[in-house]
Formats: sequence, C-alpha cells, structure tokens
Amino acid sequence: MNSMASLESPGSDSGVDQLLAAAKQDGNEPLGRLLQLYRNYLTILATTQINPRLRRRMAPSDLVQEAMLAAHRDFERFRGQSEREFLAWLRQILINCLHHAIETHLKAKKRDLRCEVSIEQVSEALDKSVLNFANVLADRGPSPSAPARQRERAVALADQLAKLKPHYRDVIVLRNLQGLSFDEVAARMDKKPSTVRMMWLRAIDKFKEVYEPID
Repeated sequence: MNSMASLESPGSDSGVDQLLAAAKQDGNEPLGRLLQLYRNYLTILATTQINPRLRRRMAPSDLVQEAMLAAHRDFERFRGQSEREFLAWLRQILINCLHHAIETHLKAKKRDLRCEVSIEQVSEALDKSVLNFANVLADRGPSPSAPARQRERAVALADQLAKLKPHYRDVIVLRNLQGLSFDEVAARMDKKPSTVRMMWLRAIDKFKEVYEPID
C-alpha cells in the first residue's frame, strides 16, 4: 500500500507532520510536496532581505528557488521532527543562500550578521501578524483566534499575501511586517514616497477583498 495514500491534508498540523515523516522515508515526491508548502513563506522573508542593489541582479523568487534546491539537496542532513524545526532549518538555508548571493553579485566578502537578526525578526513579525491584520481587516468578520497554530499564523498568512500582485504583496510586507517607514519602503522599491503611500492603500484594499479569516 502506498504510504502517501493515507496522508491527511497538508494544511493540518498532523498532515504536515506525516508529510515530513514521509519525506524522510520515501524521498523526492513527498519532499517536493513538503517544500512547496513553504514557498510563499520563504518569499515573504526573502522580500525583506534583498536590497535595491541586489534586486537589480535577482528577484526574491530567485533567492527562494536557490533555497528550495539547497533544501532538497541537503534534506538528509535535517535532524528535526516538527514543522517548527523544519521552518527554522529552511530559514537558515535562506540565510546561507542570501550570503552566497551577496558575495556572488555584490562582491561583498564580509559576513553580515544583520541578515540573521533581520530574518528572525521578520519571521517573528510574520508569526504575530495575523492578529495585526485582523484589526486592519476588522470589517471582514471574526478575527483569527489567538492560539492559532503556527502554520495558521505564519505560513497561511504568507499564502494569503501570495494572492496579491507582487508589488502589492511587497509593499505590505515591507511596511506592515518589516515596519519600514514609507520613505524607507520607497527607497527599497525604487519609487517615490507618495507613490508608495498610494500603492500601500490600494494593496490594503485589495487584501481586504481576498483575505479569508484563519479559524
């Protein structure tokens, strides 16, 4: 009997745990499915890390693709058992890929510890942001429950942000999750502050249309 047939939905905690176990046992196919669950999550983190100089050479999606390939290649080195441990492992791979991209494209040889600090800060902000967005989107119905599972707080929020056009997603991530000022967001996106303000307002309105409260 195929061990994949009895897996629960990947959206549930138990489904993810089963998929993680199947990836360790059965290899490529379940591992590919597992990694795809976190593409949007990694894209949100990558968006906060690529500065204007590096963005001219690569998009956040390029950095995420490199991280996904590295995770697939090195998965046998992963020793954790839980989704929380897997997310931490993926974040470290993203950090390593970011350092490599900086050294390759910007010829910067000095390791920048600010990358590790920033990614962990953004990760924590993402984990808490469902409740923040519940206040912004209060007219859409009940707010998410405070004890929501980590998947529901972080990964599912990233999946919902992925429904937006990339520039709408990016302005929300930089402004709401990373906490940058409009001037800082404008510099990061290479746009005027007034343009960024209007873009952010339109992005929030669009997000209200597509947002689905996380139970």
